[in-house]
Amino acid sequence: MKKRVAVIGAGPSGLAQLRAFQSAAAKGAEIPEIVCFEKQANWGGLWNYSWRTGLDQYGEPVHGSMYRYLWSNGPKEGLEFADYSFEEHFGKQIASYPPRAVLFDYIEGRVKKAGVRPWIRFENVVRLVEWDAATQKFTVTVQDLAKDHCYSEVFDNVIVASGHFSTPNVPEFQGFDRFNGRIVHAHDFRDAREFAGKDVLLVGTSYSAEDIGSQCWKYGAKSVTNTYRSAPMGFKWPENWEEKPNMQKVDGNIVTFGDGSTKKIDAIILCTGYKHHFPFLPDDLRLKTANRLATADLYKGVAFVHNPALFYIGMQDQWFTFNMFDAQAWWARDVILGRIALPQSKDEMIADVTDRVAREDAGADAHDAIQYQGDYVKELIAETDYPSFDVDGACEIFFQWKDHKKEDVMGFRNNSYRSVITGTMAPRHHTPWKDALDDTMESYLEN
Repeated sequence: MKKRVAVIGAGPSGLAQLRAFQSAAAKGAEIPEIVCFEKQANWGGLWNYSWRTGLDQYGEPVHGSMYRYLWSNGPKEGLEFADYSFEEHFGKQIASYPPRAVLFDYIEGRVKKAGVRPWIRFENVVRLVEWDAATQKFTVTVQDLAKDHCYSEVFDNVIVASGHFSTPNVPEFQGFDRFNGRIVHAHDFRDAREFAGKDVLLVGTSYSAEDIGSQCWKYGAKSVTNTYRSAPMGFKWPENWEEKPNMQKVDGNIVTFGDGSTKKIDAIILCTGYKHHFPFLPDDLRLKTANRLATADLYKGVAFVHNPALFYIGMQDQWFTFNMFDAQAWWARDVILGRIALPQSKDEMIADVTDRVAREDAGADAHDAIQYQGDYVKELIAETDYPSFDVDGACEIFFQWKDHKKEDVMGFRNNSYRSVITGTMAPRHHTPWKDALDDTMESYLEN
């Protein structure tokens, strides 16, 4: 019997896994039968924009947290595929901070070229994964949403690539139930124009607080305020943006902050993070981890220590993204193909996890965290045939990016970087980010 592998999710992580197997097959390897289950009607995961929020047309929780006018908040040179450059895809080098539509087109280009779409069952949502210790196989129960039909199939391996930025963490503050305005989590934020002319409050200091606030500022919010628990983001914000210590309560439209000050607010956007959420997995297979660089219970950050026939891709907090998913996918593939042997004992795998946690905790700042993840990517690549690339060069780009944000948080996207894949310098974009109100691919790619 030919081995069968289930991949859950056709976003960047799941597509990396399909590309990994296709790459092996293209080099003459015999690969298992691959079946990828994707809840949405198209691939791309979070990059597949939908106007929908809450529940979709089938009553499923909407996966996407993507909003209109999103531009990459990190340089594309830090996420470029080692086997498929931006220049190969677009026929030229492009500026360093593409909007969503451009990145979606790039992600799609590689998997179109690889021809893996027939491996994906779209609008098929995984309901339950069960492990049979006697047969050493998984039973995966799936619902075909379009046909409203449930079915089960048996697999030798399961790879969870469903992401962890789609189930919102939603706190409650005193007075929310009587707030005279809009309260929305970043997951359901779709269009900054909704907040033009309004006094907007962002709760949190994460990347989504920074970026959604920047979007609201760019598209005409009257003022932007964000609250912090431990420390402000500390950037040089525009005049109508201020940072306040933790929100205490809301009374009508008046918000009271930790320093005793108050402000009238029209809309509250909760940028309070996401939960690792796998409702299709029973307790003994479900990853339970904080959002950090060294995840709990994953040997090499990929193989589930309590059942190493199960793999998770892209479950870390992320500096590196697409190319790290590739490194993980190639590594998981090689374990499944028998090219990489896992430790014989569970204790040895747990020791690997403990060591990774300790090394992350030893880091002092973002610089250390970026280097830590870069070293992790290098470690995985060294064990497979994924094309080697200048990971340290990519780390250097991230260091420059951090500096550029400190210099000008509303202008950092106007900088350019050199591709670590092709060595070509990105051109400067034709319009400064704050003035580039059209985020279409056609507008972006104009010379």
